[in-house]
Amino acid sequence: MIYPNDHRPAHVHVIGRGKEAVLLLNCPDGPADVRENFGFSGRELQHIVTGLAASITALCQKWSEVHGSY
Repeated sequence: MIYPNDHRPAHVHVIGRGKEAVLLLNCPDGPADVRENFGFSGRELQHIVTGLAASITALCQKWSEVHGSY
């Protein structure tokens, strides 16, 4: 999730099953880094980071569309 009224640096919120993590995108090329974690296990976080890797460019592009820059 990228919130339209959020702040820099570029990041996403990953929310699911009562858990949330905030990951810095490190635009434009990544890799994503965990900034905050509320409930995800280490293994789940690694899976999330790995999953985001393929989408970093698109996520950074979307962040820029919403917020004007990284």
